[in-house]
Amino acid sequence: MKVAVITISDRASRGAYPDLSGPEIASAVTAAFPDAEVTRQVVSDEPAEIMAALEAGAAAGADFIFTTGGTGIAPRDVTPEVTARFCHREIPGIAEMIRTRSYDETPGALLSRGYAGQRGQTIVVNFPGSVKAVRLCMAILGPVMAHAVKMLRGGGH
Repeated sequence: MKVAVITISDRASRGAYPDLSGPEIASAVTAAFPDAEVTRQVVSDEPAEIMAALEAGAAAGADFIFTTGGTGIAPRDVTPEVTARFCHREIPGIAEMIRTRSYDETPGALLSRGYAGQRGQTIVVNFPGSVKAVRLCMAILGPVMAHAVKMLRGGGH
């Protein structure tokens, strides 16, 4: 399994603070799938940088691209829009479940606009930008990741 993790944050990309959520995703993936190949990247909230990172992840053969950050309602939170343009098909159940389960932890989850979709054989999921949120997102996705990869590769149920 190949997973690309993209942290989307103006401040982290400038080095103003450390990226904590990206390493948390990478750690959760390798804990669940020890043989997984995980790459990480930090980009600013610029649409062109986000799109380039998504394209690079898919070109490298990532089964999953997990983004963290840029899913809220702040003016520079554009991750969902860029992801929707990148993907060819939406996978609404993932984003719906993340918001539903996240709301149990914090009412602020109602303001999350994260998107999940597919481009070719790559699934892209937007996570919020906090360590707590990415832990919850990985707990939701972890149990279906292997099955999703099998399906992407043409396997049966």
